Amino acid sequence: MTATLFDLTFLLIAPFWLLMIFAPKWAWTRRIAESYLIVLPPVVIYVVLMIPVLPELLPLVTRPELAKLAEFMATDTGAALVWAHMIAWDLFVGRWMYLEGRRLNVHPLVMAPVLVITILLAPVGLPLFLIVRKVCDAKNRGATVVTHQ
Repeated sequence: MTATLFDLTFLLIAPFWLLMIFAPKWAWTRRIAESYLIVLPPVVIYVVLMIPVLPELLPLVTRPELAKLAEFMATDTGAALVWAHMIAWDLFVGRWMYLEGRRLNVHPLVMAPVLVITILLAPVGLPLFLIVRKVCDAKNRGATVVTHQ
């Protein structure tokens, strides 16, 4: 079951990434991306994987030790949990970047590579987007975020 959930984690969210990258101006893409529900598939998978190992996981996250954490992450369940965590967070951040890019009218040919980098290497994609955002936000309304206020 763990291997199946691991495989499903990305497959269930890939359509959202594909829409944001290849159909960014389509009205349905924005409507879908505006919903926080798009991050639920990997979150549900995370919870399903987490519940059986919660007694083992809780000490690892409340009192982390590198060796013990590495040992847990070397298991199928540990790797699948980390993967679901990363996929959920990357999509949450990518969705915010997409919405901010649309708000600022960042050209899709600029946003697409940033979003691809975020899928693959989110800690690099986020600061890259923040630079794009700063350059494209002529009024420097950084606190406006996605609320359009």
